[in-house]
Amino acid sequence: MHTLTPEALKTLIQKQTGPCLSLFMPPGAVGTKPQQSQIHFRNLLRKAEEILAAHGLKPPDIRTFMEPLSGIAGQALVRKNRRDGLALFHSRDLMNLYALPLDVAELVIVGDRFHVKPLLPLLGDENRFFLLALSQKAVRLFEGSRFGLRERPLEHCPHSLEEALQYDEPERQVRFRSRAGAETATRSGHGAGADQVKDDILKFFRLIDRGLRDPLKEEKAPLVLAGVEYLFPIYRDANTYPYLMDEGIQGNPEEEEEENLHRQALQILKPYYERAEHDAIAQYRQSSGTGLTATDIREIVPAAVHGRVGILLVASGRQQWGVLTPETGAVTLHAAMKPGDEDLLDVAAIQTFINGGMVHLLPPGKIPGQEVLAAVYRY
Repeated sequence: MHTLTPEALKTLIQKQTGPCLSLFMPPGAVGTKPQQSQIHFRNLLRKAEEILAAHGLKPPDIRTFMEPLSGIAGQALVRKNRRDGLALFHSRDLMNLYALPLDVAELVIVGDRFHVKPLLPLLGDENRFFLLALSQKAVRLFEGSRFGLRERPLEHCPHSLEEALQYDEPERQVRFRSRAGAETATRSGHGAGADQVKDDILKFFRLIDRGLRDPLKEEKAPLVLAGVEYLFPIYRDANTYPYLMDEGIQGNPEEEEEENLHRQALQILKPYYERAEHDAIAQYRQSSGTGLTATDIREIVPAAVHGRVGILLVASGRQQWGVLTPETGAVTLHAAMKPGDEDLLDVAAIQTFINGGMVHLLPPGKIPGQEVLAAVYRY
């Protein structure tokens, strides 16, 4: 089972030696029993064989292509979270199985490229955030999306206040080790040691902020703090990351399950996500009539390939089959999938993503004009 990363997506986007099988299985598709999940997964593999046959592959070639997948159904059961979906990508060059912390629709597609549009919610900047779990004993950084958290290693940060002060004078370490009363004084704002403890914590947090600068220097995703409330203003004094959220998760994060931290972070970020989608739709409407917007897929797909699309609004769970002729930029649409077809919505989304544009997967009814695709051009 592999971990999905932006680098993995770039590999999947690359041209493969066809055919390319993309298989998605939603979480809880057939209940919670492992045997049911395995049977369902095998049924999807049989469906893939039928599609390969419809594409003209002969039975011996189908068996050769599918043979590496014979033992993979068991891996479909090895999931950290039974609510994860599954994605399988298989070509003659590559075979990867991913656990997906989102509710993907069931889908089996065979084409000349992998179908990766369902993965974009995990990778788009508008869906990503960071969560910094702070206490005096432990520091953890998580990268999150709407669908889950994964911890990122902190290589250049002290992991505790004691570690941050380990080179300080011995009397400060003695004071740190007997800090229970000082912590109470810090929270209440008085006591002989309160100012010194605040200074020590501020130093600790400045070292953390310094250690985060390299891993976050190219980032624009929001950062949510989780920690005891009295630590928040001290960290804000130390922070230089410009996308720190005003609201944080209060309480000792060491005592919280990751699932609960994730849920609370999403509550804080809900207005942020809604604003990003609202702003994208608003920018489309403001740009209407200027020649910088389009809803015609025949126009948008070649524009996305050439890097002209700055914002793409695309309907989730929809496909539009057809062919893009690279030499001419001509787009041919088909009502049903034919051999050699691609999902052109997928092509537009991926090309926009890799060319640095913003992709928003929205329910079909939220796309302007009730279309399945809308774009705002850069020029």
